[in-house]
Amino acid sequence: MITTTPRLRVRRPSPTTAEFTVTTLPPRTLSLRILRVLLVLARLVLALTTTLLLYGRWCSCPLAGASAATAAVRPPSLLSLPGLRYALDGYSRSSTALLLARIASSVPLGLLVPGAAAALYTLSLRLHSHESLLVLRGLGVQTTESPSSYLAGPSTRFIPTEKIRDIFVNEAFVGFQVRYYLVVVVEGEEDVVIVFPGLLPRRAIVETVWRGARECLYEAPKRDAE
Repeated sequence: MITTTPRLRVRRPSPTTAEFTVTTLPPRTLSLRILRVLLVLARLVLALTTTLLLYGRWCSCPLAGASAATAAVRPPSLLSLPGLRYALDGYSRSSTALLLARIASSVPLGLLVPGAAAALYTLSLRLHSHESLLVLRGLGVQTTESPSSYLAGPSTRFIPTEKIRDIFVNEAFVGFQVRYYLVVVVEGEEDVVIVFPGLLPRRAIVETVWRGARECLYEAPKRDAE
Protein backbone atom coordinates (compact mmCIF):
# COMPACT_ATOMS: atom_id res chain seq x y z
CA MET A 1 0.00 0.00 0.00
CA ILE A 2 2.88 2.41 0.77
CA THR A 3 4.85 1.59 -2.37
CA THR A 4 4.03 -0.05 -5.66
CA THR A 5 5.83 -1.49 -8.65
CA PRO A 6 7.32 1.20 -10.92
CA ARG A 7 4.55 2.94 -12.85
CA LEU A 8 4.63 5.63 -15.52
CA ARG A 9 3.28 9.17 -15.39
CA VAL A 10 3.33 11.26 -18.57
CA ARG A 11 3.01 15.02 -18.65
CA ARG A 12 2.89 17.07 -21.88
CA PRO A 13 2.90 20.81 -21.16
CA SER A 14 3.22 21.58 -24.89
CA PRO A 15 3.44 19.71 -28.22
CA THR A 16 7.23 20.08 -28.12
CA THR A 17 7.73 19.11 -24.48
CA ALA A 18 7.13 15.81 -22.71
CA GLU A 19 8.06 14.55 -19.26
CA PHE A 20 8.07 10.83 -18.46
CA THR A 21 8.28 9.97 -14.76
CA VAL A 22 8.65 6.46 -13.37
CA THR A 23 7.76 6.28 -9.68
CA THR A 24 7.02 3.76 -6.95
CA LEU A 25 4.46 6.08 -5.37
CA PRO A 26 0.93 4.60 -5.56
CA PRO A 27 -2.00 6.69 -6.82
CA ARG A 28 -2.89 9.30 -4.23
CA THR A 29 -5.99 8.12 -2.43
CA LEU A 30 -7.43 9.46 0.81
CA SER A 31 -6.16 6.49 2.83
CA LEU A 32 -2.67 6.91 1.36
CA ARG A 33 -2.62 10.60 2.23
CA ILE A 34 -3.60 9.85 5.84
CA LEU A 35 -0.97 7.12 6.06
CA ARG A 36 1.73 9.42 4.71
CA VAL A 37 0.84 12.10 7.28
CA LEU A 38 1.05 9.52 10.07
CA LEU A 39 4.42 8.31 8.81
CA VAL A 40 5.77 11.86 8.70
CA LEU A 41 4.61 12.48 12.27
CA ALA A 42 6.16 9.20 13.43
CA ARG A 43 9.47 10.12 11.77
CA LEU A 44 9.48 13.53 13.42
CA VAL A 45 8.75 12.05 16.84
CA LEU A 46 11.47 9.42 16.51
CA ALA A 47 14.00 11.94 15.22
CA LEU A 48 13.19 14.35 18.06
CA THR A 49 13.46 11.56 20.63
CA THR A 50 16.86 10.49 19.27
CA THR A 51 18.12 14.07 19.37
CA LEU A 52 16.89 14.55 22.92
CA LEU A 53 18.65 11.34 23.98
CA LEU A 54 21.93 12.78 22.71
CA TYR A 55 21.18 16.09 24.40
CA GLY A 56 20.42 14.32 27.67
CA ARG A 57 23.70 12.42 27.52
CA TRP A 58 25.59 15.62 26.78
CA CYS A 59 23.95 17.40 29.73
CA SER A 60 24.90 14.53 32.05
CA CYS A 61 28.61 14.89 31.21
CA PRO A 62 30.67 16.75 33.85
CA LEU A 63 32.20 19.10 31.26
CA ALA A 64 28.77 20.01 29.96
CA GLY A 65 27.53 20.74 33.48
CA ALA A 66 30.51 22.97 34.17
CA SER A 67 30.05 24.87 30.94
CA ALA A 68 26.34 25.31 31.67
CA ALA A 69 27.11 26.71 35.14
CA THR A 70 29.66 29.09 33.68
CA ALA A 71 27.23 30.23 31.01
CA ALA A 72 24.58 30.97 33.67
CA VAL A 73 26.64 33.85 35.14
CA ARG A 74 27.49 35.31 31.74
CA PRO A 75 25.23 37.22 29.32
CA PRO A 76 23.85 35.14 26.44
CA SER A 77 26.23 34.75 23.53
CA LEU A 78 25.46 36.53 20.30
CA LEU A 79 25.75 33.21 18.49
CA SER A 80 22.98 31.57 20.52
CA LEU A 81 19.24 31.95 19.95
CA PRO A 82 17.60 33.58 23.00
CA GLY A 83 14.40 31.58 22.81
CA LEU A 84 16.22 28.29 22.30
CA ARG A 85 18.22 28.64 25.52
CA TYR A 86 15.13 29.26 27.63
CA ALA A 87 13.27 26.40 25.93
CA LEU A 88 16.12 23.99 26.65
CA ASP A 89 16.32 25.17 30.25
CA GLY A 90 12.63 24.52 30.70
CA TYR A 91 12.89 21.13 29.03
CA SER A 92 15.87 20.11 31.19
CA ARG A 93 13.74 20.44 34.33
CA SER A 94 10.89 18.30 32.99
CA SER A 95 10.28 14.65 33.91
CA THR A 96 10.67 13.61 30.27
CA ALA A 97 14.16 15.09 30.13
CA LEU A 98 15.17 13.30 33.34
CA LEU A 99 13.86 9.98 32.00
CA LEU A 100 15.67 10.34 28.66
CA ALA A 101 18.84 11.41 30.47
CA ARG A 102 18.76 8.27 32.63
CA ILE A 103 18.21 6.09 29.56
CA ALA A 104 21.03 7.80 27.67
CA SER A 105 23.40 7.49 30.65
CA SER A 106 22.78 3.74 30.84
CA VAL A 107 23.95 3.23 27.24
CA PRO A 108 27.71 3.27 26.53
CA LEU A 109 28.77 6.32 24.56
CA GLY A 110 30.41 4.11 21.93
CA LEU A 111 27.00 2.58 21.18
CA LEU A 112 24.81 5.63 21.70
CA VAL A 113 26.43 7.97 19.19
CA PRO A 114 26.72 5.49 16.26
CA GLY A 115 23.25 4.13 17.02
CA ALA A 116 21.74 7.62 17.06
CA ALA A 117 23.52 8.53 13.81
CA ALA A 118 22.26 5.34 12.15
CA ALA A 119 18.71 6.00 13.39
CA LEU A 120 18.69 9.59 12.12
CA TYR A 121 20.03 8.47 8.74
CA THR A 122 17.40 5.72 8.48
CA LEU A 123 14.66 8.20 9.30
CA SER A 124 15.90 10.45 6.48
CA LEU A 125 15.55 7.75 3.81
CA ARG A 126 12.83 8.13 1.21
CA LEU A 127 10.10 5.53 0.89
CA HIS A 128 9.52 6.20 -2.79
CA SER A 129 11.81 6.62 -5.79
CA HIS A 130 11.29 8.93 -8.75
CA GLU A 131 13.21 8.99 -12.01
CA SER A 132 12.21 11.13 -14.96
CA LEU A 133 13.10 11.96 -18.54
CA LEU A 134 12.30 15.47 -19.80
CA VAL A 135 12.31 15.83 -23.60
CA LEU A 136 12.53 19.30 -25.19
CA ARG A 137 12.35 19.42 -28.96
CA GLY A 138 15.22 21.45 -30.42
CA LEU A 139 17.05 21.55 -27.06
CA GLY A 140 17.67 18.03 -25.79
CA VAL A 141 16.77 15.68 -22.97
CA GLN A 142 17.27 15.86 -19.23
CA THR A 143 17.41 12.87 -16.90
CA THR A 144 16.65 13.22 -13.19
CA GLU A 145 17.15 10.70 -10.40
CA SER A 146 15.73 11.26 -6.94
CA PRO A 147 18.17 10.70 -4.05
CA SER A 148 17.68 7.92 -1.55
CA SER A 149 17.69 10.41 1.35
CA TYR A 150 15.93 13.71 2.02
CA LEU A 151 19.34 15.12 2.99
CA ALA A 152 20.60 15.02 -0.62
CA GLY A 153 19.47 16.72 -3.79
CA PRO A 154 18.37 15.10 -7.05
CA SER A 155 20.91 14.08 -9.67
CA THR A 156 20.27 15.64 -13.09
CA ARG A 157 21.98 15.62 -16.46
CA PHE A 158 21.15 17.52 -19.62
CA ILE A 159 22.11 16.20 -23.07
CA PRO A 160 21.80 18.65 -26.00
CA THR A 161 20.09 17.48 -29.15
CA GLU A 162 23.25 17.80 -31.25
CA LYS A 163 25.01 15.37 -28.91
CA ILE A 164 22.29 12.68 -29.12
CA ARG A 165 23.19 10.06 -31.69
CA ASP A 166 20.30 7.68 -30.97
CA ILE A 167 17.74 6.55 -28.41
CA PHE A 168 16.87 2.88 -28.34
CA VAL A 169 15.70 0.01 -26.14
CA ASN A 170 18.32 -2.52 -25.08
CA GLU A 171 18.07 -5.75 -23.15
CA ALA A 172 20.35 -7.42 -20.63
CA PHE A 173 20.34 -10.32 -18.21
CA VAL A 174 19.87 -9.44 -14.53
CA GLY A 175 20.33 -12.69 -12.70
CA PHE A 176 18.05 -15.14 -14.52
CA GLN A 177 15.74 -12.41 -15.88
CA VAL A 178 15.82 -10.42 -19.08
CA ARG A 179 15.42 -6.71 -18.34
CA TYR A 180 14.74 -4.00 -20.90
CA TYR A 181 16.07 -0.50 -20.46
CA LEU A 182 16.17 2.75 -22.38
CA VAL A 183 19.58 4.13 -23.40
CA VAL A 184 20.78 7.37 -24.96
CA VAL A 185 23.89 7.22 -27.15
CA VAL A 186 25.89 10.42 -26.64
CA GLU A 187 28.41 11.57 -29.20
CA GLY A 188 31.98 11.45 -27.94
CA GLU A 189 31.23 9.14 -24.99
CA GLU A 190 32.05 5.45 -24.84
CA ASP A 191 29.34 4.60 -22.31
CA VAL A 192 25.66 5.05 -23.03
CA VAL A 193 23.34 6.92 -20.68
CA ILE A 194 20.80 4.60 -19.08
CA VAL A 195 17.40 6.16 -18.42
CA PHE A 196 15.65 5.05 -15.19
CA PRO A 197 18.75 3.11 -14.02
CA GLY A 198 17.58 2.55 -10.46
CA LEU A 199 14.02 1.41 -11.11
CA LEU A 200 14.42 -0.42 -14.45
CA PRO A 201 10.68 -0.50 -15.25
CA ARG A 202 9.01 -3.26 -17.21
CA ARG A 203 9.18 -3.51 -21.00
CA ALA A 204 5.83 -1.88 -21.72
CA ILE A 205 6.85 1.29 -19.87
CA VAL A 206 10.26 1.41 -21.54
CA GLU A 207 8.73 1.10 -25.02
CA THR A 208 6.12 3.76 -24.25
CA VAL A 209 8.80 6.22 -23.15
CA TRP A 210 10.95 5.35 -26.19
CA ARG A 211 8.14 6.07 -28.63
CA GLY A 212 7.14 9.27 -26.85
CA ALA A 213 10.71 10.55 -26.61
CA ARG A 214 11.47 9.95 -30.30
CA GLU A 215 8.15 11.49 -31.34
CA CYS A 216 8.81 14.59 -29.28
CA LEU A 217 12.42 14.93 -30.42
CA TYR A 218 12.32 14.13 -34.11
CA GLU A 219 8.80 14.02 -35.53
CA ALA A 220 7.34 17.20 -36.95
CA PRO A 221 4.09 18.44 -35.43
CA LYS A 222 1.02 17.21 -37.25
CA ARG A 223 -0.91 19.81 -39.20
CA ASP A 224 -4.64 20.10 -38.90
CA ALA A 225 -6.53 18.71 -41.86
CA GLU A 226 -7.67 21.44 -44.17
